[in-house]
Amino acid sequence: MSLPNPAELIRQMAVDLRAHLNRRNIAEPRFIGIRTGGVWVAQALLDELGNTTALGTLDVSFYRDDFSQNGLHPQVRPSELPFEIEGQHLVLVDDVLMSGRTIRAALNELFDYGRPASVTLVCLLDLDAGELPIRPNVVGATLSLAPHERVKLLGPAPLVLERQDLASASAL
Repeated sequence: MSLPNPAELIRQMAVDLRAHLNRRNIAEPRFIGIRTGGVWVAQALLDELGNTTALGTLDVSFYRDDFSQNGLHPQVRPSELPFEIEGQHLVLVDDVLMSGRTIRAALNELFDYGRPASVTLVCLLDLDAGELPIRPNVVGATLSLAPHERVKLLGPAPLVLERQDLASASAL
């Protein structure tokens, strides 16, 4: 099975997101990308939508529930939210939804900044392997992978999806 083209997914996601926001009467959402791939996808979505508003970025490393097991990633940077969270309609963007733990961590961090009016979750890929009951409102594609497979987004320009085989990597 070949992986979908991210540029094509982004085009359709922009259409789907616009329809979702219109149905909910959300005129001025605030976009937040989860570092790193989510920021790339969020920027591509903003470009496709012709939206020039500021993009917020979240680094959820300190909010992960597996922080004590995995330790701190060496490239942790502070989150940057150039707008208020309180009462805002947020569009939270991530690249690949796997377990749902990154999204849970992102929501925990966002609520530390204030209580948004709503959060719309947008993901380029949903790997349908959720450990938590978290589903995107807008998704580019849903994939089922073998337990030893992962998908990584490379970017930022162009965005490219790469399949990774953990079984062969561990055999090296």
